[in-house]
Amino acid sequence: MNDVAIEKEKGRAAFGLDPAGYHQARPDYPEWVFEILRSRCGLGEGTSTFEIGAGTGKATRRMLESGANPLVAIEPDARLAGFLEEKAGSPALRVVNSAFEDAVLASSSFDLGTSATAFHWVNEADALQRIVGALRVGGWWAPFWNIFGDPDRDDPFHEATKVLLSDGPVNPSNSGSSNLEFGADKVARLAALEAAHAFDMIDVQASTWSIELDPDQTMQLYSSYSNVTLRPDRERVIAEIGRIAQDEFGGRVTRNMTTILYVARRAV
Repeated sequence: MNDVAIEKEKGRAAFGLDPAGYHQARPDYPEWVFEILRSRCGLGEGTSTFEIGAGTGKATRRMLESGANPLVAIEPDARLAGFLEEKAGSPALRVVNSAFEDAVLASSSFDLGTSATAFHWVNEADALQRIVGALRVGGWWAPFWNIFGDPDRDDPFHEATKVLLSDGPVNPSNSGSSNLEFGADKVARLAALEAAHAFDMIDVQASTWSIELDPDQTMQLYSSYSNVTLRPDRERVIAEIGRIAQDEFGGRVTRNMTTILYVARRAV
């Protein structure tokens, strides 16, 4: 098995080969995430918001619909940033093609900061300090993830493809010291928020659900994974994914999903 984690800079550029395909393949976030952002974190008309790693705008669009204005969407890949600007264009939206580490955000000027299945691509401790600096006192930080898998449920397709994918690079979301993905490691994520010494009202919410895929949808989904996209033999691997979906699963693949949301208010 290959234990080499994908370098963060390379990983950030792994999703821009096919922005439209990525956008279509990735599932939407459950409605409850945005309900909490609205009811607890103040997302509404005129909420000054920034988003780290906006990608194709799966979450960006929903926040714009909820009234985020301005919404500064920070995306390091130029192809994804261009797709987002073209497809989700809004007077309220400003797309910044930059790594978060290099993005210029006005100090103490935002009511809400978010990151949707992207915060594992930055250095957590350093990023939290920049986030604290950008938020107003009383503003909220709310990262969330759609995670493929649920440790409490069997995942036959994942097991059937584990060997196929085992010699590829490791997404940093999967390379922590625990057996949990970065976003699912509640103990570590809550500890990091506490260690920032700037937040109160820290909380976490999660839900589990499933998606059903045919072989084409399964191949398209796996084509959007960084640990597949960055493989030199990715076409062979994707074709084998499709074959397994068709021949071994009868053309019907179920993938378990976990959605997890952390919220924390800037206190000082």
